[in-house]
Amino acid sequence: MTSSNSTGPTSTGLMSGFSEEALEAGRLLFAKECDFKWGAQTPDQLPEADLPEVAFAGRSNVGKSSLVNALTGRKTLARTSNTPGRTQQLNFFDLGGRLKLVDMPGYGYAKESKEKVEAWNDMVRRYLKGRVTLRRALVLIDSRHGLKPNDDEIMTMLDKAAVPYVVVLTKADKVRSQELAEVTKRCEAGLKKHPAAFPQVHITSSEKGLGIAELRASLAALAAE
Repeated sequence: MTSSNSTGPTSTGLMSGFSEEALEAGRLLFAKECDFKWGAQTPDQLPEADLPEVAFAGRSNVGKSSLVNALTGRKTLARTSNTPGRTQQLNFFDLGGRLKLVDMPGYGYAKESKEKVEAWNDMVRRYLKGRVTLRRALVLIDSRHGLKPNDDEIMTMLDKAAVPYVVVLTKADKVRSQELAEVTKRCEAGLKKHPAAFPQVHITSSEKGLGIAELRASLAALAAE
C-alpha cells in the first residue's frame, strides 16, 4: 500500500482525498446499530468468520475503547477504564451487519502472570495469522509517548501475517502541535521497515473528534455491501 492510495493516510497525519459521498458513507455506517456479539479468550472460542473485520491493537490504556466508542458515537459500547489490562479477551462487535470491530487485549502490561500473558499473546498471534475475514488492523499509539518496543513487536507480527495496518496516534489533544509533529515524524520513520504498514500515520482525538470522520470513511470502504 502506498501513499498514492486515496483512502490511505497522508503526510499531514490525517486521511484525506475522501469525497463528501465517502465521508457520508462512513457516517451512515457508524450510525448503525453496533452490538457486542462475542468474547473469545482462547482460539477455539473464536466466532464464525463471516463479515469483514477490523482489529484494534495497542498498549494497555492507549485509548482503544475510547476510539471504538468515538467511531460508533456511543459512550459505553466498549468498556473504558483507568486500570490497564481490563480487556482480557478478543471482543467482537457487529456494526450494522456489515463490519465487525474487534477489540484486542492490550499489550505491554505485566501485572498478570507470565503464563497468562503468553496465553493471550498466543491467541492474538493465531487470530492474526488465520483469520480470513480480517481486512485491516489499527495499531494505536499514544501521541504522548510514540512508538515503543512492544508496538514494534505487534507490527512485526502483523507483517508476518500479511495483515495491512494503519498506525493511529491517539490522544492528540494532550500534546502541543510541535510535539505532535515530532512524534508523527518519528513514527513514520519507524514504519519504513514494516512492509504491511501504511507509510503514514493517522492522528486522532477521541475527546475532540479529530480524525474520526476520515477514519470512519476509510473503514466503511472495507465493509460488506
